Amino acid sequence: MTKPHRHASHPKLVARLKRAEGHLRSVVEMIEAERPCLEVATQLQAVESAIRNAKQALIHDHLDHCLDADSSEHDRAELKAITRFL
Repeated sequence: MTKPHRHASHPKLVARLKRAEGHLRSVVEMIEAERPCLEVATQLQAVESAIRNAKQALIHDHLDHCLDADSSEHDRAELKAITRFL
């Protein structure tokens, strides 16, 4: 699936990633403000979780909508490659 394509879920995924991006900027500000490490680590965990969930949503959506029984050998190879990110 190297050609450009868009799924119905992409706008929600972009919104989710933009929220995570803003959250990550806040974490940087926390570090610069010398906030306690436990607070920073807690917020970093939240950012990591948000990104992991976005990645999983993208991959599951791809599996649900881009691959079928008629998939080419290239598509099957892509399936194998993308599932390693789960």
